[in-house]
Amino acid sequence: MAKPRHSRLDCTPGCAVEAAISLIDGKWKAVILYHLQEGPVRFNELRRRSGSVTQRMLTNQLRELETDGLIEREVFAQVPPRVEYRLSERGRTLSPIIEALKAWGDANMDLFARRWTARA
Repeated sequence: MAKPRHSRLDCTPGCAVEAAISLIDGKWKAVILYHLQEGPVRFNELRRRSGSVTQRMLTNQLRELETDGLIEREVFAQVPPRVEYRLSERGRTLSPIIEALKAWGDANMDLFARRWTARA
């Protein structure tokens, strides 16, 4: 089930940030966008690259990204059916942001490790 989107985006000065984050929030959307920067990728390849994402979750996240106009889905008429996903023009504008998130994550990976160590 798709999550509800903002009904208005002029609520506070932070709403533009909130609106942008709402398009890429979720555990897998940024990961999907990162992998699609390299070019078109088939569903099963995306699933392999994304780690422990379930088929259902990946399908839902891809549908939301497509609905939001950040990715494009192309179905090839062949047997067996082949589907590829790629960044849309608008999705490509997120590439610098996704790369910045990756760089920040690489530089701060210790925070992630501490977070998971504390939970154990």
